[in-house]
Amino acid sequence: MASTPPGQRRLQILQALAEMLEQPKGDKITTAALARKLAFSEAALYRHFASKAQMFEGLIEFIESSVFGLINQIAERQEDGMAQARDIVAMLLNFASQNPGMTRVLIGEALVNEDERLQLRMNQFYDRVELALKQALRLAASEGQAHEADATARAAMLTSFVIGRWHRYAKSGFKNNPSQDAALHITLLLSSV
Repeated sequence: MASTPPGQRRLQILQALAEMLEQPKGDKITTAALARKLAFSEAALYRHFASKAQMFEGLIEFIESSVFGLINQIAERQEDGMAQARDIVAMLLNFASQNPGMTRVLIGEALVNEDERLQLRMNQFYDRVELALKQALRLAASEGQAHEADATARAAMLTSFVIGRWHRYAKSGFKNNPSQDAALHITLLLSSV
């Protein structure tokens, strides 16, 4: 039997961890349960990751590279600031619905009782998302579609809306799709009062 390359084994471990996080009950993930799922020893897990926190960091890196890569694509493709903000919010909601296990990481639920630096990293993730929305809204203001003074507050509101939708999705056992009626909600949140 051929051995699996180390990078491939790391990916298998992260995929198994993400699958375990998709379970609606949201039980605490243990390295013993993860090793059982993969049919190898806990020692084998630790040959690829120094700690469970490092495994979660791998998931966070996937989330960051995926989300910010998509945000960059939206900014390059969409010249209209309001459309950028709309597309970013829609993408964030779709990302969660396509990656339910990652949603538990996004809201910090999977990180409870883990290394506190993981939650700090997710807080930085929220800040970066909010900054991307603020930049899109400032662009919209420069185009006469919004008020510059509202960009910060509106970006915070949009970020809170997304996080709230992610929470509902996770807490419903992944039944309340965060993308449901998203177009209408986003339009209402972006319309001038």
